[in-house]
Order: sequence, then C-alpha cells, then structure tokens
Amino acid sequence: ERHLGVPEPVARTITRRVLGSLRGYFLGVTVVAGFNAVVVTIGALILGVPMIGTIAAVTFLGAYVPYLGAWGAAAFSILIALGGAGADAAGGMIIVQLLANGLLQQMVQPFAMGAALGIHPLAVLIVTIAGGALFGAIGLVLAAPVVSAITRISADLARAHLAERAAQPHLGLAADV
Repeated sequence: ERHLGVPEPVARTITRRVLGSLRGYFLGVTVVAGFNAVVVTIGALILGVPMIGTIAAVTFLGAYVPYLGAWGAAAFSILIALGGAGADAAGGMIIVQLLANGLLQQMVQPFAMGAALGIHPLAVLIVTIAGGALFGAIGLVLAAPVVSAITRISADLARAHLAERAAQPHLGLAADV
C-alpha cells in the first residue's frame, strides 16, 4: 500500500476494493460454473452417459478457464458420451453443451456477475465484450472486476472527500457551491 504513491488511507481503500472485486468475480464464476455443471449433469443423466461425476467435475473446473476451459470440458464430455453410450448420446451431449456453454450461460452469467460485483448485468456484458475486444483473454477476465473496483473506489473517495470537507468548518459544503 505504501508503494501506490497515494496517501495510505486511500491506498487501503483501493486495495480493499480491488480485492473485494476479485473475490466477487470468482464468486460469480463459481455460480456460473455450478450452473453449467448442473445443466451438463442433468443432460448426461438423461442421455445415459457414463462417468457423470467426472463429467460434472471437469465441467465445473473448466469454467474457471475463460472460454477454452468450458469448451475443453465440453469436448471431454462428448468423447465420454461417444465412447460410453454411442453416437446418439454424443449428439445429444453436443446439444446439451451448446445450451450450457452458450445460450443458458449467456443468460445467467451477467446476472451472477452483476450481483457478485455490484454492477448492473448489462454493464457486465458490455465491459466484458469491450475488454475482450481490446485486451483478449486477459480483458475478458479482468474487465468486469476492474470496472467494479473503479466504481466502488471512486464512490468511497467521493464520500471521504465530502466527509473531510464537512469536518472542516471554514471549507464546509457551502464552499462547493
């Protein structure tokens, strides 16, 4: 905190909010990962695919790796379905994975991330797309937590500034007018 180049109370505010936003991001990822794992597990049960527990675990853990993890887990489950239950089950698993990692996830993720990060779901969607377009995979991961941290830090600093001005009678809030 001493190396941020700002007063220590401000540095503490910044550090606390950045860490809180990263915790919120991983909470959101965990919610989405759990959702995907449940959808894929139900699909695998209906299709009669073997190794359902392993498929659920790989799907859950794969969600922590942006894009590649989810699709790698999808390929894994499709191959297990093909080898264990045949081509029809593999075709069904392709549909389940497209739903879980595509349409359904895109409906759940902005709400899960928005709630975990404390920003509007539409803002999560927009900044994630912009972050990915500008900075690639790192931008996809960090865009929403960085925006969350920035909005919370600026609100904290504004409140601190107002409290400081109110505490100094010769400056007061009337001086801002």
